[in-house]
Amino acid sequence: MTTTDVTSEPPTETASVPPPAIDELAGRFLGQIITPRDANYDEARSTWNGLIDKRPAVIAKCLGNSDIVAALAFAKEHGLPLAVRGGGHGVAGYGVCDDGIVIDLSLMRGVRVDPNNRTVRVQGGATVADLDRETQMFGLATPSGNVSTTGVAGLTLSGGLSHLRRKHGMSVDNLLSADVVTAAGEILTANANENAGLFWAIRGGGGNFGIVSSFEFRLHEVGPLVSLAMVMYPLEMGREVLRFWRDFNESAPDEVTSDAIIWKVPPAPMFPPEIHGRSIMAIAAVHCGDTAEGERVLAPLRQIGTPLFDMSGPLPWVALQSAFDEPFPAGLRYYWKSLYLDDMSDQTIEAILERTADRPSDMTFIPIRHLGGAIERVSDAETAVANRAAPYLLSLDNAWVDPAADERNVAWVRSFWTAMQAHSQGGVYLNFAGTRDEGAAMAKAGHRANYDRLAALKAAYDPENLFRLNNNVRPAG
Repeated sequence: MTTTDVTSEPPTETASVPPPAIDELAGRFLGQIITPRDANYDEARSTWNGLIDKRPAVIAKCLGNSDIVAALAFAKEHGLPLAVRGGGHGVAGYGVCDDGIVIDLSLMRGVRVDPNNRTVRVQGGATVADLDRETQMFGLATPSGNVSTTGVAGLTLSGGLSHLRRKHGMSVDNLLSADVVTAAGEILTANANENAGLFWAIRGGGGNFGIVSSFEFRLHEVGPLVSLAMVMYPLEMGREVLRFWRDFNESAPDEVTSDAIIWKVPPAPMFPPEIHGRSIMAIAAVHCGDTAEGERVLAPLRQIGTPLFDMSGPLPWVALQSAFDEPFPAGLRYYWKSLYLDDMSDQTIEAILERTADRPSDMTFIPIRHLGGAIERVSDAETAVANRAAPYLLSLDNAWVDPAADERNVAWVRSFWTAMQAHSQGGVYLNFAGTRDEGAAMAKAGHRANYDRLAALKAAYDPENLFRLNNNVRPAG
């Protein structure tokens, strides 16, 4: 298997685009039109995932809905494949394509907070850092991912897991309204009262139903300080640590959101030199309430045994949100898959630890996320996000540098993921679903019983499947 196989997309008949047509589009475009003849083309087509190497015919950097509508019309007129880019952080590389047009929202990063109503309006190109910077001025936040460079749009459209997930649910659970540009070029408001079917679909259905140019979220009191337990134990203690963490989770309040992480400590200045290169089992737990109470509640996680390193303590919310940026820099080669687990039984723990022994890269990062709380109090039918009753999510976040190691690293993740099916009903979290060649199967595993309703709505809003470079839901019929 080659890199091309890993990032392949469905074959599409495309027409060549004459330069005069591109010049005509640029003449009525407020943003930027970039083509292979421009000096900044390679920078504009690059994505956070270095595994993805696509060469679009046109990159349309939009400044507003009028630009989005113009770019959509151009794509349809010339029969071009269409990719939509928000923050550009998507690991699957859906935000770029070969020989088509990229509708790029990265210039649309506006954030406007309404502190009185505790809501925030966010444009489609904004990142988690953009969002947190503005909301924390008022001591407010909304569930919005764990890495500050993540795009709000892609994160939200497929669910959205964060350090607030057990207290305040997923990003989609806090979405109040959205502006959506449909395949027909209409600009629709989608909320509980207007275009309610579309609103249901975009809360977990990914980019299948249109281009969301802005989101309105509910905000909650969070920060400025939260409590963190970040403790690194030797991986040799993995069984003991995972069993203790599992039992701790049984009675943990919703204010606590935690991950268990298998990793090898990188040679970064934030870690003591004596643990560089050590394989670890880390516990990362956040308490989003009173910091004194948080320190008390999280204390047992720091006392499982003798830690290699303990980074625990109160810290600003914005600092927590960027704390995991360093392990995930732009330009590495990434391949991730996820699987909802039925439990964290001794058998499940043994299966995970057995598979981690032959990790192919020193940068392989394996978080196991505790779910429940506010997530499972929303039924699968209320939004397009399914698998809400699952208590844990296993994520296989592989990263490496050498292109020659692509096949080995991808194969390892797929083999691990297949082996863990015995401990799962087969559900996946669609933000970490693999790559384009897995889209159809993964969409059904992510949506499960919601898939047929999504397919019917797809037929209503995008009957020609214009928005197909995603975890694709095919139009019914």
